[in-house]
Amino acid sequence: MTKHAPSPAPLAFGDLQGCLTPFRELLAKAAPSPDTPLWFAGDLINRGPESLATLREVIALGERGVAVLGNHDLHLLSVSAGIRKSKKGDTIDDILNAPDADDLLHWVRHRPIAHYENGMLMVHAGVLPQWDVDLTMELARDLEKALRRDNWKETLAGLYGNEPSRWSKNLKGIERLRVTCSALTRMRFCDRDGVMDFSASGGLDSAPPGTLPWFDVPGRKTADITVVFGHWAALGLTLRQNLVGLDSGCVWGERLSAVHLVADPVQRVLTQVPCETCRAVSG
Repeated sequence: MTKHAPSPAPLAFGDLQGCLTPFRELLAKAAPSPDTPLWFAGDLINRGPESLATLREVIALGERGVAVLGNHDLHLLSVSAGIRKSKKGDTIDDILNAPDADDLLHWVRHRPIAHYENGMLMVHAGVLPQWDVDLTMELARDLEKALRRDNWKETLAGLYGNEPSRWSKNLKGIERLRVTCSALTRMRFCDRDGVMDFSASGGLDSAPPGTLPWFDVPGRKTADITVVFGHWAALGLTLRQNLVGLDSGCVWGERLSAVHLVADPVQRVLTQVPCETCRAVSG
């Protein structure tokens, strides 16, 4: 019986946000084997100068590329659906005006909200401390299914808002979906009971009174697996034994980061490139 070699560990990238040149440079520098899975922690597009080309590049990876939905990706869908208006600094018009815009948006809408494989959980923003990986994936799948149905625009419109700000197993319908979306695509700080606070987006020193970074809440139920996330540029690159925070602020002219997600945290290799040429339009 032929033994198959184990698949290579994935190479995970922080938020690209339309920064195509740094992404290409980082991929060349990291030089993964052709069969290495490439993971993306959300926010593929927006604010950087090449949103359309970046989106096409990731789509062209086919099944090799695994991208979870971030808040900017959801914003693209909302603008396309007439739910929200473009903001100052958005760079998504080239996607919306592309001749194959419908196909591109269909691809975005069918991305996962969370991805779990070989003890690694990837989300865009964070995981509520009360959720273990099984519940996280169950809730993510429910949201994914809702966004793939014919009435997805109605669902998407109902996802905006900061309430409910905490999880309860008694939540149903759009409120259950909204708290899932808030945690997985927007959260930074919460209190010890998992009540989310969206009033601050700065670094650790900007924590609202009584709150902690979601990953520092004592007793967090995903503490025994590796959680990979992006979203928090002000936090910067964060590498701990079971925590890989990859948003190192490329779209703000800082760096783009990628980590080779081998099982042993000591052996994880970090690769970075500078992003001076990719600065947000509103930056």
